[in-house]
Amino acid sequence: MRIVCLFNLKEGASAEAYEAWARGTDIPGVNALGSVKSFTVHRATGLFGSDAKPPYDYIEVIDIHGMDGFVADVSDPEFQKVAAAFGEFTDNPTFILTEDL
Repeated sequence: MRIVCLFNLKEGASAEAYEAWARGTDIPGVNALGSVKSFTVHRATGLFGSDAKPPYDYIEVIDIHGMDGFVADVSDPEFQKVAAAFGEFTDNPTFILTEDL
């Protein structure tokens, strides 16, 4: 299963601070979870064929082994500290559950 998270930063949140936190804490922390196959974070840079601003600043892609294990991992009190920090940066993130066709 793949989870795709789309989000913008909160007003006043620094992109530089968020990206430093993501590289130093979020990406290695999520990738260390036993339920996670891979986790990447992407900065939106544009829309193909358009000069319009993308509707989201960042996209996360989380490939997991299974939902039960992932829920258990992210419910751990230590990981909740990472989740809380994510919430300090992000404005209403949307987590989309997907499956391969």
